[in-house]
Parts: sequence; structure tokens; C-alpha cells
Amino acid sequence: MMGHQPQVQEKLFYTRFNLNQRIPKNHILRKISNMVDFDFVYKEVKDKYGYNGNISVPPPVILKLMFLLIFYNVRSERELMSTLPFRLDWLWFLDYDLDDEIPNHSVLSKARVRWGVKAFKAFFERIVWQCVQAGLVDGSKLFMDSSMVQADASNNSVVNKESLKRYLNKSYQVLEARLEEEQRSSDSDDPKSGTANKKYISTTDPDASVTRRGKGKSKLQYQVHRGVDEKCEIITATEVTPGEVHEAHRMQSLIDSHQKNTERKVETAVADSKYGTIENYLACQDQGINAHINSLEQTQKNTGTKKGIFPKEAFSYDAANDIFICPAGQILKRRKYFKKRKHYEYIASANTCNSCELKAKCTKAKSGRTLKRHIRQNDLDFMVDRANSREAKRDIRTRQHLMERSYARGTRYGYKRARWRKLWRVQIQEYLTSSIQNIMTLVRHIKEPAPALGMVQAKPGQSRAYLRLQELFFYFKESITDSINYLFEFRCSASQNLAENF
Repeated sequence: MMGHQPQVQEKLFYTRFNLNQRIPKNHILRKISNMVDFDFVYKEVKDKYGYNGNISVPPPVILKLMFLLIFYNVRSERELMSTLPFRLDWLWFLDYDLDDEIPNHSVLSKARVRWGVKAFKAFFERIVWQCVQAGLVDGSKLFMDSSMVQADASNNSVVNKESLKRYLNKSYQVLEARLEEEQRSSDSDDPKSGTANKKYISTTDPDASVTRRGKGKSKLQYQVHRGVDEKCEIITATEVTPGEVHEAHRMQSLIDSHQKNTERKVETAVADSKYGTIENYLACQDQGINAHINSLEQTQKNTGTKKGIFPKEAFSYDAANDIFICPAGQILKRRKYFKKRKHYEYIASANTCNSCELKAKCTKAKSGRTLKRHIRQNDLDFMVDRANSREAKRDIRTRQHLMERSYARGTRYGYKRARWRKLWRVQIQEYLTSSIQNIMTLVRHIKEPAPALGMVQAKPGQSRAYLRLQELFFYFKESITDSINYLFEFRCSASQNLAENF
């Protein structure tokens, strides 16, 4: 017999509805909830809240909302909040029920300003440490690379700072000159690769820089730097800089972050030729790290002004007399020392070079051919020889695919474009994106996590014994709490029975 749909009549109460039963056991959010502890954020942001005033949305709920925003690549926070009432899995993940009040979208932006980057960095570090505890990180070999992220600003917002100065009052011009002088005199950790951003600035996002990589026009961009472990491709270190910062300058900070987050000593650093600078080679030499990095100087051979002329290797160095001998047998003597770059300059006389038959293949300069030799040239030669080994070439080929996979997996979470403006907000986005990628790897490899893994996690610098003591503490704490609750309920029940008997 054919059934007919009865007329809809809204119910006031749903007595047989259980939100937990509506979420499948194999749902990804259920796996993440069992694997990750979001309650740690209470301790991280407790100093950001006062003791009076309105009660805020619980910090774990805010962190989970931002997690959902990135994980499902929702376009905006308004859309996230408007979609939330229709998604039973999101409500369950947030520990909400059907009739709970949904927070306003402004809660997330206010929380970012209140918390800052520190809380999200702690979240990323905890996930990395959890991966270390799960055995997903080897830590001895670190692969590094960078990728451009489009800023949340239009190129039409770029203005020429020089053309605006005449509209500024005199006191502001004096202050600006003083700040620029202090910036020039200080040693910056983020050396700039170009001068375009000294002249141009975006009125929408001043932290973004006008950058061009490869073909196409210059755009307002940030640059994401990552360090990835080879074993399970866990992102162990990440940071964001303006797009104009040369990636070679961030190698040491990535190594330091990796070692801090994993408590593992880096034995081999793998990167492309852009990292193959003299400073990076010597830094690896001083730390006992194998630099499997192609030399930047070697990759630039036979290009630009060096095209068609003898390379440096065609000249032989006489250490006893401290001279170079050119292919024609002429001598290049040491002339002066450059303190900033820490190298000596060797040059032949102009008359010798101009009268040489091989000049067309040796130099285009009228003053003669010049060569440079670093004061630690022997260490550099040793590191370059290691970078040309068979093992190094194999790691360099592996790095290309490994790092491309890492960034490609981030595209589904919207990492290619900044969601918010200002550098610190883009850094928050990258911490969340990297954390999600690591969590997905963790869920994929660890099928049944230990119950204590989501409850207690040791931070970097804490031993396994400390973790075990923490687990025992929570176990006894819960046991004592349950016993007290049981005695209290028994006492209340006994008192009620006694009153009814009388």
C-alpha cells in the first residue's frame, strides 16, 4: 500500500534524538576529536582574560571554530557561522547541541587579536610533538623550501611612498627619517632581496611586499617557509615572511625550530640551490650538518655576464705563494680584503689581460680579470664536494617531490591566498594549515590512539617519565573526583529517604 506524507507539524521536543548517534564512527571529525586535545588552550590564553565582565566563548570552542574554518576551507567567518546550525557534525565537534546559541562571527577576529600568534604556535608545536611521540618523525634529515602566498590586497592599493611625502607634515617627516636611520644602523634578521618595497607600499596590507617569482607580473605576496621531515612528511618548522625576503636567510631559523620542536639533532639539511650560499654552507659546517644543497655560485655559471668566459675552476691556486694562475699562465695577485663579505680579491694587471689572446674567453672588464677567495675557502670546498656526492644528489631529487607534495596538500585548505591582512595573521593561518596537515598524517598512521594521548601531552623538553607522572596524576584525580561525587550523591539520597520516612 502506498504511503502518504503527513502534514508537517513542528515538534517542541525531540525525546529520541541523540546528536552523538548521528555522527558516524568513521567520521573524520570524530577521529580528530579522539586524537587531538584542544583544551590545552585554556592554559595558553588564561592571562588574556580578566576576572570581571561578560563570560566569553570557551577558548577550545574558538580554536575548534578556526580549525573548521581552515579544514573545510570556508570562505569567511560569516559563512562559517551561518552554516554551523545545519551541520550536525560541526555541532558535535564543538560540543554543541541543537538548541545552543551560535556565537557571533566577530568572536573569531576578536580572539585572534586577543590571543596573538603565541597560542596558535603552541598548537602547532604540540601537534608536532605528538607526531614525534607516535614515531612519525625521524628528525635527522630536514628538507626545506618556500612558496609564495598571495596577500589579501589588490595591486591597485600599491602607492609610491616618495610621492606622498610632500603631503606629510614636517614632524612626521622627521620621525620617519629617524626610524629609517635606526633601521639602517641595526642588524636586521630579515634581509631584503630588492629595493622595490623601499619605494612602494600597499595601503591595504603594508606588510605584504611587491614580489615577482618566475613569469608574470609582480604581486603583493607573502612567503611561507617550511621544514619537513622525510619519514612521514611531517611539517616540523614553518614561518611566514614578506615575499621579498630571500629564502636562504631563513635556513638557520628553520633548523633551530625543527630541533626545538622535535628534540632531534639535524644531521643533514636538504634544499635547492637558492639556499646554497656561503653563509649557509659555513653555518652547516660549524654545526656538523651535512649540507645537501647545490651551490648557488655553480648554478649561476655561464649565465648573464659570466656567459662564455672561463669559470673560477679554470684557475689554479698556489697556496704557498697565495696567487692564482690563469689558463694562459699569468699570475693574479691578492689586492685587498673585503671585511663584510670576508673574502680577498685577486686581480691581474690590465696590460697583461689586454694583451692576452684568451681575453675574450676570460673577461669583458677593461681593468682585467678578478677572482674572489673566502677566508674559509677550504671549508667551503669541502662542503661543496659533499653536496656533489651521490647521496646528496639523491636527497635533492627527493626534496623536489617531497616539498611539492607538502604545499600541494595545503591547497585544499586555501593556503595559496591569505585569508587576513598583516603578517602576524598570515602566520596564524600557516600554523593552522600546517597543524591540520600534520593531524591528517597522524590520523592516517595511528588508527587507535592511546586514551592518555589526547588527555596529557608532554611538551618539547619534557621527558617520558614526566608524561607518565602526568597520566597517573590525572588518573588518581579523576578517581578521587568520582569517589567524592558518589559519596555526595549517596548522602543526598540517604537524606531524602530519611525525610520521606518521617
